[in-house]
Amino acid sequence: MTAVARAGLSRWAWWLTWISWGLLLAQQLGDVFASQPPWIIWLGKLLPLLLFLPGMLRDRLRSFIWLCFVSLLYFISLVERLFATPLAVLPWLGMVAVVTLFCSAMFYVRWRARELQPPATAIDPESPV
Repeated sequence: MTAVARAGLSRWAWWLTWISWGLLLAQQLGDVFASQPPWIIWLGKLLPLLLFLPGMLRDRLRSFIWLCFVSLLYFISLVERLFATPLAVLPWLGMVAVVTLFCSAMFYVRWRARELQPPATAIDPESPV
């Protein structure tokens, strides 16, 4: 795998996306360890986050876009959990992580797509078209 050159805002959004992704994964793992659900629940909580990992490692913007959509499901689940247990720290940590993940991944896709576009060619007003 080769290193991908990122500049400016897209580099910051990329780092923030990975940090918040790791934090959300850690929060989900902590939640699963604390509640000890059946294995199928483990898969339902962790697999969606891990599903897009190969595409994210290859810097495929489509994987980041789908991660934004999937993060909305975690957001819904965490909002419900916060209403049930408003004083618990783990759901608050997950909420911060999922909101940060959604925003940073969305901005990364926007700014990285602009970096990857070829520069626009100037149109000569004197040339006949």
